[in-house]
Amino acid sequence: VSTQSTGSSGINAEYGRIRMSAFPTIKSTHSLVAKHVTKEKWDKLGAHKTATSGFTLGQAIACAVEFDNQHCGIYAGDWDSYKDFAAVFDPIIQEYHGISADAKHTSDMDFSKISGNVNPAAPVHSTEFELVDLSMDLVSHPESPRSRGLELGSSSRPPAAT
Repeated sequence: VSTQSTGSSGINAEYGRIRMSAFPTIKSTHSLVAKHVTKEKWDKLGAHKTATSGFTLGQAIACAVEFDNQHCGIYAGDWDSYKDFAAVFDPIIQEYHGISADAKHTSDMDFSKISGNVNPAAPVHSTEFELVDLSMDLVSHPESPRSRGLELGSSSRPPAAT
C-alpha cells in the first residue's frame, strides 16, 4: 500500500490517502475482506468517495490492511458506505451473519432479551461508535474530526411531537 506522508499518526490518517490505483496488500489474509475485496472490485470502487463524508473503500478496509488478525476487517464510515460499496459490504455481512442476499432485517429493541457477554479472553483491537440522527441526515463516525461531533451535538433537534 502506498501512502502519502501526512505528518499525523494513525490508520485513518494514513489510509485515507491510499493511492487509489494500487490494490492494497491485505495482511489479514484469512479475513472476510481478503475474500471479498478482489482486484476487480477494487478497480471499480477504490477511487470512489461517499457523498456524505468522502469515505473511501481504503478507509473502510484499513484495519484488515494494517493488522494480520482481523476476522471481518471492514467498517462503514457513513450510511453511504453500505450503498456505494455494496459489492463488498453485502457479501461480507451475509457471510458473517449467515444470511441470504434476500434476508430482511427486523429490529427488536427489547434489551431484556439480550443475554451473555463478550468472552473476556478475546482480544479487542477496535471498537466502533456511530452517532446517527433519527432523520438519518447527520452521521458521525470514528473518521470524523472532533469538530464534526461538536457540530452534531449543537445541532440536535428536539424530539418530534407525537
